[in-house]
Amino acid sequence: MTDAIPPHADFSDLKAVFINGTLKHSPELSHTQGLMDKSIDLMRKLGVTVDAIRLVDHDIAPGVYPDMTQHGAASDAWLTDVWPFIKEAHIVVIGGPIWLGDNSSVTRHLIERLYAMSGETNANGQYVYYGKTGGAVFTGNEDGIKHAAMAALYSLQHIGFVIPPGADCGWIGEAGPGPSYLDPGSGGPENDFTNRNTTFMTWNLLHMARMLKDAGGIPATGNVRAQWDAGKRFGFDENPEYRQPHS
Repeated sequence: MTDAIPPHADFSDLKAVFINGTLKHSPELSHTQGLMDKSIDLMRKLGVTVDAIRLVDHDIAPGVYPDMTQHGAASDAWLTDVWPFIKEAHIVVIGGPIWLGDNSSVTRHLIERLYAMSGETNANGQYVYYGKTGGAVFTGNEDGIKHAAMAALYSLQHIGFVIPPGADCGWIGEAGPGPSYLDPGSGGPENDFTNRNTTFMTWNLLHMARMLKDAGGIPATGNVRAQWDAGKRFGFDENPEYRQPHS
């Protein structure tokens, strides 16, 4: 059995961005970043251009509009510090720590700002996230990986991202106070289950992004808002009353 990279796996024209919803400012140690880095390292090894952002390091106002300075915020660096990386990326991976079994406030903040851009459109006239692939990474000391991933991945697909199989990974220690992912003796970086899921997630993100890019994204049929607003209905039956009930 060989571990060689198959010749068809050329991802050198792909871009990815990992956005970490940690509560810790750089350069403080982030356990979530430690797990994200494993996926990032694999992508970079395969030629992908990868950027990593800690949302908390940037002056990002809360809200659900593209520029919150137009809605009362004193400042908002979303459109300059974060959005350009997301707009150019084929793959967007979000995540963070788990607190009280749920996503951190910063991760929720990120999801709200992603939602703020969801009315924008791409070159095909579709919602702006169509054709992008999404994934999620979480770490913590207690249960909650699947719950946090469920909320994050639902949000991503709802605003237009394509979610491939196994698009999340994570690590949690035993219940109660204990070591976090990168702490000495935690067993996190060596955990085979986490490493397997991280590897599978990374490859599935790459395969999906490759297919979408090669296909020119999602076909722009039946999903263009401007055409719907102009009266086109793409085969949707607005008046089914003519149908006779089955006897």
